[in-house]
Amino acid sequence: MFRILLVRPGATEYDQQRRIQGTLDIPLCEDGRRQVDAMIGQLRTQPIEAVYTSPAQCAVQTAEALGEALDLKVKELDKLQNLNHGLWQGLLIKDVKTKQPKVFKQWQEQPETICPPQGETIGAAEDRLQAVVTKLTKKHKSEGLIAVVVPEPLASLLCHVLRDGELSDLWRSREGLVAWEVIEVNTKTADTK
Repeated sequence: MFRILLVRPGATEYDQQRRIQGTLDIPLCEDGRRQVDAMIGQLRTQPIEAVYTSPAQCAVQTAEALGEALDLKVKELDKLQNLNHGLWQGLLIKDVKTKQPKVFKQWQEQPETICPPQGETIGAAEDRLQAVVTKLTKKHKSEGLIAVVVPEPLASLLCHVLRDGELSDLWRSREGLVAWEVIEVNTKTADTK
């Protein structure tokens, strides 16, 4: 069975401030580096064959630490760039909620129906992710475990693509998210989506 180890990078200052990061290139903060060190301790026993990462700085830093610990080369994939939130990037989440309450509520309940000003739709990001999943599935055949390091909200979107599940609040707190999870990929449906 082909499996993806979905890894969320350690925290950035934007995460701690509850800012919308999007495609802004923000490094890990001190807490984030500690989170990565703890996570690597948990992942050392996983039979990871390859590490792929988003080009986001926090993801690259996380992936490189993981790759170094496991003696694996890290491959950066441009299509794993985080969701582009356009003019919302850098804003506090609470500011969007205060200034645009109807849009904020719709973003939480039905994010696929909203496109941030000058940003990217959920559908476009899902198409990018599906292309990555198809490519990785073909490259790694039908077995093995690969690590994919992507920041939020792209990590939640990737879960949605892999599990074909519900899509909900993409700005939920990091505290409610696991640092990593293993997802089995149905290689037959990954090729046909």
